[in-house]
Amino acid sequence: MKITSIREISVPLKSNLRNAAFDFSEMTTSVVAVISDVIRDGRPLVGYAFNSTGRYACGAQMRNRLIPRILAAKPESLLNDAGSNFDPTKVLACMMQREKPGGHSERSVPIGTIEVAFWDLVAKIEQQPLYSVLAQHFHPRELPSHVPCYVGGGWYAPGKGIEQLQDEIKKRMNEGYQVMKIKVGGAPIKDDLARIDAAIQILGSAQSLAVDANAAWQRPVALEYAKALKPYGLRWLEEPTDPLDYELLSDLVDIYDAPIATGENLFSTPDIKNLIQFGRLRASSDIIQIDVPQSYGITQFAKTLQMMQELGWGRTAVFPHGGNLMTLAIVAGFGLGGCEAYPDVFGQFAGFHDDAKISDGMIHLSDRPGIGFEGQNDLYRLMQTIIQ
Repeated sequence: MKITSIREISVPLKSNLRNAAFDFSEMTTSVVAVISDVIRDGRPLVGYAFNSTGRYACGAQMRNRLIPRILAAKPESLLNDAGSNFDPTKVLACMMQREKPGGHSERSVPIGTIEVAFWDLVAKIEQQPLYSVLAQHFHPRELPSHVPCYVGGGWYAPGKGIEQLQDEIKKRMNEGYQVMKIKVGGAPIKDDLARIDAAIQILGSAQSLAVDANAAWQRPVALEYAKALKPYGLRWLEEPTDPLDYELLSDLVDIYDAPIATGENLFSTPDIKNLIQFGRLRASSDIIQIDVPQSYGITQFAKTLQMMQELGWGRTAVFPHGGNLMTLAIVAGFGLGGCEAYPDVFGQFAGFHDDAKISDGMIHLSDRPGIGFEGQNDLYRLMQTIIQ
């Protein structure tokens, strides 16, 4: 059993959306295919992944050093002890050879993307959904049939006003979502507060609304928004500071007693530990949103969860960033708090399997082997072009 090839391509997202920090007009993502010599139904089994959204394609690191390290390794060194499947833990160790400590984001995204593709392959070899394989490896328990899922939206776009925002929320509620997240910080505060009021009017409760500042605020603006938003009692306030400004985050915790969510722009276990400790986040209410494929992958994520547990944090405080099938499998496999969704936003990379059902704020899981990209037709067609 061995890997015969690992291929990657860069794909543009082609989006004109913007948040408070940046627009997506130049955004790209890397798509990876890990091709094995395991034959099923006359074809080699292939594991796929992509590096979520919000970070640019990272093919250079893959091509220049990560993929060559894997292909140069002895095939048996990448297998589990029984020799019956690949071991992503060993693959991760192989990619980390001769890597200097620190500088995580430069390598954590390409490494994590490849590592998640290996997990897709592992689950396909075992002929099980990835969430089932992850539960067996990391969190044995009765598997769920569905998991909580909130929807992201409320983007800033030309010609989009209060009426269009309310129409968007009504559409998502009709699709089965019960909690929605909208952008803030990209308009004057009075306009953002009007948008929040309009959103709550449709949703019926501030507890059904989260807001996302996308780490755009400096201290004066962050404090102003925190004081203005505090009376609402929102589901959460997301990314109110620069990802590494733990001092400001700690100060916000003192004045903003509703939940704060953050972590999607951090890339390692030590990063999240520093965030929790120096940002003084509260295990009883706050939310961690690490993006797993961008943070060294699933093996390292399990270590992050263990670190959080040692600091008193439960798994349900984790809502990983990334509204896609990779995140959905991880949420279900590890028993996390919930999954986000971004339908109709990032082209082929948005959403879940084509037959996905959302009801009462829950998404129902598929039993397709692996991550299940094969059930997301537009994305799977794109992925297949890599191996043709």
